Amino acid sequence: MIHPHLEQAAALIRAGRLVAFPTETVYGLGANALDPRAVARIYEVKGRPPSSPVIVHVCSVEMARRLAAAWPEKAALLAERFWPGPLTLVLPKQALIPDNVTAGLPTAGLRMPAHPLALALIETSGCPIAAPSANRFTELSPTSAEHVRKSLGDAVDLILDGGSTPVGIESTVLSLAADPPVLLRPGMITREEIEALIGPV
Repeated sequence: MIHPHLEQAAALIRAGRLVAFPTETVYGLGANALDPRAVARIYEVKGRPPSSPVIVHVCSVEMARRLAAAWPEKAALLAERFWPGPLTLVLPKQALIPDNVTAGLPTAGLRMPAHPLALALIETSGCPIAAPSANRFTELSPTSAEHVRKSLGDAVDLILDGGSTPVGIESTVLSLAADPPVLLRPGMITREEIEALIGPV
């Protein structure tokens, strides 16, 4: 078994509750990305402004394609090369993604994390998981379950403790909604690596 509390965590996600879980970058504060009330709790617990979109975590390219209104060749190339991994692709969204996930924008940030527990949680939950970092809005992103406990305390329904996260730097965010693509946030995957694959950014 990958984690003794995995089934419990997945049941909580399906029930609209909040679960903190490890990714390869930082711990995420997760909720069912298709449940606007659950997503609203993320903003409330973090004290995050509603103008700040939340990344949607997926466990497969197929799940990402169901959430995106378009899947251009550049998305396919980047996902094949860098997923699972610390690259978030911003693409036009399908209507099933609630507006509070994307701060009212017509695009959504999609990522497949390179962490077995994160992927297992998404797959077992049966839904994409919206998850910013599991900390209050002004604090440093957490790289351990203890950091999450200190920041959020009882506001989280469950913390899946997967030890320390190996990277500790948040994902690179690249918008493919523009042409040429736009680097919205630098991270582990560099501009040079991206440009070597798809051309100018």
